[in-house]
Amino acid sequence: MKTLFLLNVTAITPHGLQPNHTIQIQDGRITAVLPNENVHELPADVEIFDACGAYAAPGFIDLHIHGYAGHGPENASADDLLAMSAALAKQGVCAFCPTLYCGTEEEMAHILRATVGAFGREAGAKMLGYHLEGPFISPQKPGVMKPQDILAPSVDVLARLYEAAQGKICSMTLAPERPGMEPVIAFCREHRILMQAGHTNATYEEFLAATRQGITHATHLFNAMSPFNHRAPGAAGAVLLHPQISCEIIADGVHVHPDVVRFLGRIKPPQQIALVTDALKPTGQEKGPFYANGEEVILDGGVWKRKADKVIAGSALTMLKGVQNLVRFGFTLAQAAACAAAVPARLLGLNTRGQVAPGMRADLTLFDKDFHLKAVFINGERK
Repeated sequence: MKTLFLLNVTAITPHGLQPNHTIQIQDGRITAVLPNENVHELPADVEIFDACGAYAAPGFIDLHIHGYAGHGPENASADDLLAMSAALAKQGVCAFCPTLYCGTEEEMAHILRATVGAFGREAGAKMLGYHLEGPFISPQKPGVMKPQDILAPSVDVLARLYEAAQGKICSMTLAPERPGMEPVIAFCREHRILMQAGHTNATYEEFLAATRQGITHATHLFNAMSPFNHRAPGAAGAVLLHPQISCEIIADGVHVHPDVVRFLGRIKPPQQIALVTDALKPTGQEKGPFYANGEEVILDGGVWKRKADKVIAGSALTMLKGVQNLVRFGFTLAQAAACAAAVPARLLGLNTRGQVAPGMRADLTLFDKDFHLKAVFINGERK
């Protein structure tokens, strides 16, 4: 039985920050989190890592990411998806949902068939399942999606995509107000697919009706959805006003103003907020030209914009930077770490991930007080 001791950590636990602690790991599981003074002479055959006071957070889980370091599902290659997994692990991400853009059925099915063979072969961050960002979204709120690829809701299309993915679809962004969505919702519920309201023009009343059907999570809050207004609260207002509705937030300070993120943290339970990057394929890529979803993009003001018209195409955020930003925007470190790990784990029903506690998978992201990454452990193995 392999045993690893992480000495001198400040553990970010469900009970808050625990400085001067040691994390004991055996066969990929956390077996103890205890004060340093309770750790006595260690056997010679154990592995030791001195964290030198670094924070030990639960390994980050990115539920919404299109690519990193030039890799992504859109490259339609299992090996490329494995390269994305390895690159993300070097950034503190221990698990993620590779996210497909809205596309034609043929395009999305091709990507799924071409990449699904990567699952179970990861040497880096674990792939939890695909996130389909479409194709059943609102033509009124396409964002950077290609309008011609938006489809009317069809359970037959979804069933074929599910088959192409060999069942490895864990979440789906849809516009709940679109006619004919009920069979799609039923399919998602039957197959335990997390439904996310996003790219939606739903009214406040339509969103609340959708929550009664099981759609209680929102994709990138405030972005590509009907806005909050004092007379028409919209989809954004439904998320803000009802604590049972959880949401993603892109905390790069551009997609959502820092003070609005601060406001969100004040009125919504942090355990209902999932930090995501929504990062595009060229994020972390050193040399251009840069492409995302088949279009050339440029890095401008901290976000990716389409070169052709300067429309924001997506984020260049990393999860560690997002945690740092949440703290800058008013969250406690423990809250920010939970938004990056515990909340995503709960949303996907992963009861052995997302916390630094005995019995949990030893997925850990270590960083110093300046948010410089120090080490990453996935299932107890250093990456």
